[in-house]
Amino acid sequence: MCVELLTYADLGAQLSISREAARSLARRRRLPRSQSEDGKALVSVDVSELRYTPRPRRARRAPIDASLAQIEAVKIEAFKAEVARLKAVATAYRAVFERERERADRLAVELTQAAAETTAANAWAAILENEVAVLRNGRHAGGAIAGQAARRRLGHLAAAIVEANRPSRR
Repeated sequence: MCVELLTYADLGAQLSISREAARSLARRRRLPRSQSEDGKALVSVDVSELRYTPRPRRARRAPIDASLAQIEAVKIEAFKAEVARLKAVATAYRAVFERERERADRLAVELTQAAAETTAANAWAAILENEVAVLRNGRHAGGAIAGQAARRRLGHLAAAIVEANRPSRR
């Protein structure tokens, strides 16, 4: 019965396990521990009485038999087919999206043009209203237009109305 003071690394070397496994073993077995002068942990252990055999390592994954592998291959092919189908659907939706975006762009241009034409028409309407107001104020009490200047102005007003009406026929 020879008790030794060993570091976790030394204990692991004697038992052919890692330093972390030796530390875990010392904690599980509640072996007395102390600290060395250099700050390392020392474990009091009688190696001859310590019966420890490491567990065999488990396989991380069970072996796959042929039928399971075949089922997995079929599933993979089914997933690939589904991905291809979804890509085709996405492509079709992309085409519809592009077509609608081009249509929206055309409509935006037409709307901008219509807004510009409306602004121009409103400006012409304001000018014509001013002309009509001037002509109304220039009449005599009996309703006859006073003077040559007023007649000319009425002719200009008629020409302006005809000119303003031309763009609307396009």
